[in-house]
Amino acid sequence: MKTSRKYNLFNTKVWAACLLGIGAFTISCDSLLDEEPKTIVSENFYQNASDFDAAINAVYFPLRMVRSEQVAVLSAHTDWGYGRGSRAQYNDFDGFNPTNINAAASRWNSFYQGIRNANIVIEKAPLSEELTEEEMNGFIAEAMFLRALTYFDLVRNWGGVPLRTEQNISDKDVPKSSVENVYSLILSDLEAAETGLPTAAAEPGRPTRWAAKTLLSDVYLQLGEFDSAKLKAQEVIDSDAFELVNVTSVDELRDKIFGPTLISSSEEIFSFKFARQTGQGNGLPWILNHPSTGLYNFGGAYAHYGDASNPFYKEWEEGDLRKSLWQLVDFGLGDSTLVNGKYAEPQAVDNSGAGNDIPIYRYAELLLIYAEASAQVDGLTEENIEAVNQVRRRAFGLDPMEASSMDYRLEDLNTTEFLNLILQEKAYETQFEGKRWLDLKRTGRAEEFVMKNKGLSIADRHYLWPIPLEELNFNEAMGTADQNPGY
Repeated sequence: MKTSRKYNLFNTKVWAACLLGIGAFTISCDSLLDEEPKTIVSENFYQNASDFDAAINAVYFPLRMVRSEQVAVLSAHTDWGYGRGSRAQYNDFDGFNPTNINAAASRWNSFYQGIRNANIVIEKAPLSEELTEEEMNGFIAEAMFLRALTYFDLVRNWGGVPLRTEQNISDKDVPKSSVENVYSLILSDLEAAETGLPTAAAEPGRPTRWAAKTLLSDVYLQLGEFDSAKLKAQEVIDSDAFELVNVTSVDELRDKIFGPTLISSSEEIFSFKFARQTGQGNGLPWILNHPSTGLYNFGGAYAHYGDASNPFYKEWEEGDLRKSLWQLVDFGLGDSTLVNGKYAEPQAVDNSGAGNDIPIYRYAELLLIYAEASAQVDGLTEENIEAVNQVRRRAFGLDPMEASSMDYRLEDLNTTEFLNLILQEKAYETQFEGKRWLDLKRTGRAEEFVMKNKGLSIADRHYLWPIPLEELNFNEAMGTADQNPGY
């Protein structure tokens, strides 16, 4: 069922890609166009709801395809993760070498491809004579949500970037914007998305009002606007639209939250969807797994790993199911080497054909965002400590909604200790979801934790990725002075 749904979407994605000029497809656009009228003009294409469904799907394609690599790279930047081969250089915390500069440029290009396709939807939808007002607002809201999410990725990793929108869609040369202006666009897009998106998705993988509020909450947290972050997170909690999935074993944790056949779950707020199909699968399980674990039918590249001697792992409480996702596998780096099996897939069609979805936001993370924002505003409360305890209980195979002897207690903590617990709890909960490095940077604690757990100091140039040379060379509104420090 999951594969069938994705296959139907893929056909519209390829068709939209031919019209929008996307070149990264393995299927020939010519062969598909042979089945359609020969004289289609793009102005006539953007008219009815089916046209815009295809155009929206073309926004998702580059963003989905880049996500597995983005998550892997961010996980190697952490105090707990390591990269192997060319990826090992990420662990030096000394900026990027030429190989990884090129890899970062590829990710940049994918993000801007998604932004370009979102801009087309935002520009064309108001010009349609066939869309109802509700349909028009819905398509624009979805495109704005995806554009905001993408600029959020860009600004946190590259800093100030060119702001390409529907207003300058034809301009080749766009100057680098300030970080403040990038965030202004993100907030503006999300405020529109918040009102224009539905409360329930028409199909899994489409954003809802609650996804927009969750992303808003995270953006406000990034900006240190804790009152607003708390408010938006509270609105999601109060919606009663989500609850943590109950699990009692590590296998259930894999299958019920991250499994390859899962369509959705009660805690999924927004995910990028994948299917067991060539060109539509997730490459992250291949990147992470090792053949000896039996968790991936194509073995795995074990390109990212952990280390049991790392204090992060050693101090992790036994009995936590999330810790049990790691297995000791000595593949030549020592008997303390760990491989992570969070994303298991026994029937992938190829090395990038796993069916596991990649979470962007889950209710577990939303609870931790709420707890942090609330603690920053109110100090310790019964509500924010309960939010953390729900995540903790589930991690130990307990009912998230039932009090337990493992609970953190209000009387045992101060606000600083509680914030430290949240930061660590989020690291455990969102391993290989691309969150830890961004949280460490946001809180100003990257140097502290990388030194503590890896014994390394972070070079200043490692905090921002290099702007691609082709952007500086061919965008005449930018120059070498716009490059990030150290490159």
